[in-house]
Amino acid sequence: MTDVGQRDVGKALINAFALLLVLSYALPYVYLLMTALKPAADVQQIPPRFFPHTVTLENFREVLSTATLPKAFVNSLVVAVLTTVLSLALAVPAAYVATQYRRPITVVFLLFALITRMVPAVSLGVPLFQLLKSLGLLDTKAGLVVAHTSTAVPLALLLMAAFFEGIPKELAQAARMDGCTRFQAFTKIILPIMKPGIAITALFSFIASWNEFLYALLLTSEHSKTAPIVIAEYNSVYGLAWGPMTAAAVLYSLPVIIVTLVLQKQIIGGLTFGAVKG
Repeated sequence: MTDVGQRDVGKALINAFALLLVLSYALPYVYLLMTALKPAADVQQIPPRFFPHTVTLENFREVLSTATLPKAFVNSLVVAVLTTVLSLALAVPAAYVATQYRRPITVVFLLFALITRMVPAVSLGVPLFQLLKSLGLLDTKAGLVVAHTSTAVPLALLLMAAFFEGIPKELAQAARMDGCTRFQAFTKIILPIMKPGIAITALFSFIASWNEFLYALLLTSEHSKTAPIVIAEYNSVYGLAWGPMTAAAVLYSLPVIIVTLVLQKQIIGGLTFGAVKG
């Protein structure tokens, strides 16, 4: 076999493996979507069928006809967006200072952020509950934003610190020599370069808040209940209402898919950021 033939075979094997890997990740979501499109009788069928015998949108109509789920979606969206914005506002400048102006205290600061990520979220549930109760923020979107931000900021800080490590310090120094202040060098020179890293950090922060279940369960009851809690509460006289539950889960996944598609170019740029040294 020639070298060209060997390369073609190797490329085909790599593509086949990549396709199998993608399908293995996509299969649970496809099954979720197929279940959401089944009528109630088919959902409970034994043995279960992967593809629906009859395609119907009755599960989607049912979940959208209730006032509970749309309100929970709005709560989730507001909390996730505010958590993302607040996390970036705190983490981006902090990570820049910690990486570009290294001092012993900044190393301790980053180490503390790493240790914070190691703390189980369940161990913080009771202290957060007591704190928000004393502040009168239980069952409020503001209280949930505070709780989500407390876990999103360390993640955003570590991600942004890794991206800032790839920025040469000479860029800021050159801007200072041209008359910029440190703040101007940061906002006009560094931040435009860091758009891919900020996009990835924003996406991870958004997903962390959007999918969060524990704090939403502990800190909300009625007014600020988020979609994961409402989806978990779908019940019928026969047990879990799998049809409406899966339909709600499909709808709940759409914002993350849309955000990922919107930030696709920045995400790809962030994945390769700093890979080439020139």
